[in-house]
Amino acid sequence: MPSLLQSLPALSTVLLCAAVLAAGYVLRQALHIYRSPLCLLRGPPDAHLLFGNIQQVAKVIDSRVLEQWIENYGYNCLTRWFLSIPCLWTADPRTLNHILTHSYDYPKPWEGGSHAVRLLGPSMLITEGTYRMRAPVLTCNPAFGPAQIRELTDIFIEKTTALRDLWRAQAIAQGGCLRTNVIESLGKSTLDIIGIAGFNYRFDALNPKEKPNELNEAFYAMFKTPPPMTFKRIFGDLFPFLNFSPDERSKKVAESRAVMRRIGMQLINDKKAEITRLTAENAGGVEKKNMGGRDLLTLLIKANMAVDIPDSQRLSDEEVLSRTSFLVAGQETMNMATTWTLYSLTQAPAVQRKLRDELLAVPTATPTMDELAALPYLDAVVREALRMYPPVATTLRMANRDDVLPVTAPFVDRHGHTQTEVRIAKGNRIVVPIAALNRLKSVWGDDAAEFKPERWEHPPAEASNLPGIWAHILTFLGGPRACIATRFSVIELKSFLFSLVREFEFELAVPAADIVPVGTLIQRPNVRSELDKGAQLPLLIRPYARD
Repeated sequence: MPSLLQSLPALSTVLLCAAVLAAGYVLRQALHIYRSPLCLLRGPPDAHLLFGNIQQVAKVIDSRVLEQWIENYGYNCLTRWFLSIPCLWTADPRTLNHILTHSYDYPKPWEGGSHAVRLLGPSMLITEGTYRMRAPVLTCNPAFGPAQIRELTDIFIEKTTALRDLWRAQAIAQGGCLRTNVIESLGKSTLDIIGIAGFNYRFDALNPKEKPNELNEAFYAMFKTPPPMTFKRIFGDLFPFLNFSPDERSKKVAESRAVMRRIGMQLINDKKAEITRLTAENAGGVEKKNMGGRDLLTLLIKANMAVDIPDSQRLSDEEVLSRTSFLVAGQETMNMATTWTLYSLTQAPAVQRKLRDELLAVPTATPTMDELAALPYLDAVVREALRMYPPVATTLRMANRDDVLPVTAPFVDRHGHTQTEVRIAKGNRIVVPIAALNRLKSVWGDDAAEFKPERWEHPPAEASNLPGIWAHILTFLGGPRACIATRFSVIELKSFLFSLVREFEFELAVPAADIVPVGTLIQRPNVRSELDKGAQLPLLIRPYARD
């Protein structure tokens, strides 16, 4: 006992030294971040001591605001992130190309995916780098290749045709004109598609005669319109371990995530049992090259169970489930992409008529992927809609090391000195304003804020400088971390437009000035006078009278 008492002062000294060293390390890291060379850049005033320019940055979608920022501060400007940490806001194509192509030097920061992790758990697109060593062996890319999407196109057409039939019946019941919030029905339709294409699971969300199943209800609770951006919500998303009094939505999200995990693991176990049975019937086992099955989950499980995969490269069931969870988020982004495209067509009646004429000239109501890809004006409408209204308006990156970023042209810093590069410190955040970049006047001309599919007949040469993986726009980003479901999303959107625009005439049910985009990550349309009702796009839908 005396020896123990005698050792207490020494233990206290050790703990005190450890605490001082830890505090010194944190202080050095903080000073390194706050003394960032980004502070040489010009930028808007720090709007909030705690949240910096977060709300301003998230709302910079209006092209007029964008042009004003560029005019006042340049293509690279200083903004402030959480706790007023220096942050780079960049609309410089050359700077962005460096950031997006050096993806491991510029991953998504932890707070950039914190809300998504709460919803979906750690997925391959949220926790970047977690499965880096095994990614080359078990990649998701084959599931989104041309051959796979060609097989999935009939699912897209089947489900979009079901939505067409539902709206037609509702329009007839309402005297020939349906007034509806299209977000609800489009969301159910995209959920049905994701269920079959991703997991071979039938939600039957669009079937009005069926009671929603357990997983359907979990999805609805997870992705219904989020509450307003308040201090409590931001704090809870950034520091969930300190959220000792979760609100009702947080509790519901946790319950829904548990349901999704339980059913997801059951689907995995069922598919593994089926593959094991087939393997027993085939003495040679399942090889990686023999990965038939058109839903992504089946494809991954077959690849993971292949006999020619080293044990060290195999994924656990939890990892397999996490690699498919990003499809869940894809349901909401596709809903918004289709919603904004229909909105755009209501504001351009001539475009809507021209598109309908092209679609009606197709001799079948069930086109293949190749037949959809052969329609030039449909392709132009999809490109223009995704340029104007990318479902994800803004994304975030973080510098993993001190670096020097190239710029397109020299610029003047806050001290009046000419600079030919941007220096950034490890830990500094970078805002990638996707929606703003897609509307740059310096790229798309003075009519950049107008919906004009005809611009894709002769795209501007300047667009080739943008580092986008598709159509020289940033909607699907670029570089190694670009969206792997690009082809899937484009063909799905074309399927919606083919089935719906052939059949209906669309008109906005409220004045266009009443529709406003709301949201920090995903931009959802809201009615200005009914913001309390959440996301909605009320349209008048009339069956098209063919000659």
